[in-house]
Amino acid sequence: MQRASKQITEQQRRRVDQAVAEAEAKTSAEIIPVVATASGRYDRAEDIIGLWFSVATVIALWLWLPRASDEPGTWSGISLPWQILILIVAMVLAFIVGAAVGSAVGWLRRLFTPRAEMRDDVAARAREAFFDNRIHHTADATGLLFYISLYERMAAVIADQQVIDELGQSFLDELCDELTSRLRAGHPTDALCTVLSAAGQRLAAVLPRAADDVNELPDTLVVMD
Repeated sequence: MQRASKQITEQQRRRVDQAVAEAEAKTSAEIIPVVATASGRYDRAEDIIGLWFSVATVIALWLWLPRASDEPGTWSGISLPWQILILIVAMVLAFIVGAAVGSAVGWLRRLFTPRAEMRDDVAARAREAFFDNRIHHTADATGLLFYISLYERMAAVIADQQVIDELGQSFLDELCDELTSRLRAGHPTDALCTVLSAAGQRLAAVLPRAADDVNELPDTLVVMD
């Protein structure tokens, strides 16, 4: 799984930074975009993949290993104790290989991870990012977070109380829907730039930028590996 910092170039970062600055030029809201490599570890999925590797290996070996023959005059085949030992060793090795493959191949681990678990992890990590970046500490409670998690292919939009009071949760849901729609069609930075522009226009109507407005948070893209 490629890290977010490797997928986003310096030029793309500057584009997002500029989009944040342009959006905040119209509104008193403080906007922070975040792109994360992943929101969860998903060890259980790796164990499940390892288990399936073990089961498939044991079945294949059981069908392939030659049995010891009871026919008189022959000693071909493998005796039962040796077959059991071979199967146990193969099962352990296959589990280790399967878990390693699951760890290295993102789409395979995602296939064995429930979407509900990924949604919960993305929501939890987005809330952590909201507090870690001090978005909840703005003077007028006008913080707004756009969070993209690349591994899960999911996004979240979280706002402080003043934004919710003015525009409602439906506004955040619309922004999140537009963001995910844009993400399906293109690169994360392209999606962010488009949605940031739309958010700035909507926020300007209810939270216009005052002449003495102070920029409390950096106008930069946050990348979390």
